[in-house]
Amino acid sequence: MGPHPELAALSATDLSRLLARGELTSMELVEMSLHRIAALDEGNTRAVIEVNPDAIDIAQRSDQVRRRGRVRGPLHGLPLLVKDNIDSGDRMLTTAGSLAMTGAPAVRDAPLVARLRRAGAVLIGKTNLSEWANARSTRSASGWSGRGRQTRNPHVLDRKPSGSSSGSWVSAAAGYEAIMIGSEPDGSKMKPASQIYTYGLMPGD
Repeated sequence: MGPHPELAALSATDLSRLLARGELTSMELVEMSLHRIAALDEGNTRAVIEVNPDAIDIAQRSDQVRRRGRVRGPLHGLPLLVKDNIDSGDRMLTTAGSLAMTGAPAVRDAPLVARLRRAGAVLIGKTNLSEWANARSTRSASGWSGRGRQTRNPHVLDRKPSGSSSGSWVSAAAGYEAIMIGSEPDGSKMKPASQIYTYGLMPGD
C-alpha cells in the first residue's frame, strides 16, 4: 500500500479542490507524491525514470503565487509526470529510455510541457517507457528501457503492463501523481490502460 495511499484514490479534481480550499499546499502534495514514489517505485514498479530535483522549489513558488491570489487554473499546484520522450527544458534528461541519450538535458520544453507549466502544473519527474517508444525492434519487450529497466504492473509485479507509455499508466494506477502524460504512436496508451485496469483517453486530432 505504501505511504499516502489516498493519492491512489483521489482524482486530480479532488486534489485541486483541496488546494483551492487551503486544506493542502502544493509543497505538501508534491512531497507526498515523491515519498510514495521513493517507497514503491524503485525496484518494484519502475514507472518513474527520473525525479525532478527542483520539484519542491517549484511547488513552493506555486504556493506563493496562490497566496497572492493569482491561481492559474484547476491544474495549479498539481504534481505532473511526463513520458521520457517528451522534452523538458530543465535539469532532467529526455532520453526515450535510451542510455545513448544521457549526454545533456533538452534545451527547451516541448510545447505541451510549456503549456502545462503555464497552467501551474508542477513537473515532478519523467516516466519509463518502451525504449524509443518501441521503435527499436519488432521483438522488443513492452515497458522495457535500458535506462529504466522493465516497468511492472502495479497490481501484479511479475506481469508486464504492455505499451510504450507503460510508465505513465503505471504511475497513475499506483497514485504517484495527479496528472500524467504519455504518447500514442500505436496503442502505446490504450494497451497499458487495459492491462492495468484504468481508463485511457485518446483525444481527437
